Amino acid sequence: MRVIAKRALRDFWEKHADSEKQLQAWYNEAEQATWKSPNDIKKDYPSASILEDNIMVFNIRGNNYRLIVRINYKYGVVWIRFIGTHAEYDKVDATKI
Repeated sequence: MRVIAKRALRDFWEKHADSEKQLQAWYNEAEQATWKSPNDIKKDYPSASILEDNIMVFNIRGNNYRLIVRINYKYGVVWIRFIGTHAEYDKVDATKI
């Protein structure tokens, strides 16, 4: 998969250093993945949430942080739409980001 854009993750972990290792691991795993459907992701990330319109929500660092991505399975592209604390996540509509 091609992840767009790592910079969003980097900017986040510079503010929240405790998230760096897990975000880097997620990025590396996503880059190596060949996800064809949400079910492929659930095999790797059972706690990920499947939302409408190819949106997935990942729990980062024991659910302290949330990562929202939108995926185009046909073209193998993952767009990072949001990364934030659980409290910040509670204030957004994940389906409209």
